[in-house]
Amino acid sequence: MDRSSRPPAIELVAIDMDGTLLDPAHRLTPRVKQAIARAREQGVRIVLTSGRPVSGLAPFLDELGINGSGDYCIACNGGLVTRVATGEAVVEYPLSFDDFLFCEQLARELGVHFQALDGERLYTPNQDISLYTVADSHLSRVPLSYRSVRDMDPEMSFIKLMMVDEPHILDAIIPQLPAALTERFAVLKSAAFFLEVFDQRAGKGPSLQKLAEHLGIDRTQVMAIGDQENDLSMLQYAGTSVAMGNAVDAVKATALHQTATNSEDGVALAIERFLLSDATDR
Repeated sequence: MDRSSRPPAIELVAIDMDGTLLDPAHRLTPRVKQAIARAREQGVRIVLTSGRPVSGLAPFLDELGINGSGDYCIACNGGLVTRVATGEAVVEYPLSFDDFLFCEQLARELGVHFQALDGERLYTPNQDISLYTVADSHLSRVPLSYRSVRDMDPEMSFIKLMMVDEPHILDAIIPQLPAALTERFAVLKSAAFFLEVFDQRAGKGPSLQKLAEHLGIDRTQVMAIGDQENDLSMLQYAGTSVAMGNAVDAVKATALHQTATNSEDGVALAIERFLLSDATDR
């Protein structure tokens, strides 16, 4: 292939966390760590993008060494983009207490569990706390508190709200979601048991675009890797989009390329293919 006909060099790789970067045991494998280290040695920016809050990304950012003054992460499905070293917010889209009240009431009417994240703590008004809420608190490394609605501080704001329940229960209520919800918020599944609600302006794709523009990087120089519905917008934005082998069908249909599963070092294989090889066969 003539050098002039090659695609633009990738300068930024946006990588989803759960189901993508991390293996099924929520760990970084040696091959993935090595591939990311080699890409960073070449000057490529690695940006972790997740539905988790920053606290849930922090251990993996540290393990990968993505903690310098020029490093960024996209948290809470794009509701927050921060400079890792300082915590400075580049993008932030908080939800109001009125938003919380509206979504909590709807969750009660639909008969599903509900939780709210303010960036530092996870709250649920459900006395019978969902096991998925407990698991989310653990993975996100944020404290979990039961609070009745009347005991919540009306001055609070939130980074995202979530309806949480068994997959078949969530799937049954999604067709019942009123236009008053879907027209007011972005609503999508980040896992079979999580239905996330956040600001319409947010999303991994829009926030990835804002970060790329902030860094002066064209979308043709951006690569994105993901597996779930909340990854669709960043896959649609990136010039090089890669679906995991374990991705949902919508992601596989959207991405231009596919790699192996997260139990088979799929992220490493994608980085090796597009960044670490001669790439003459792209």
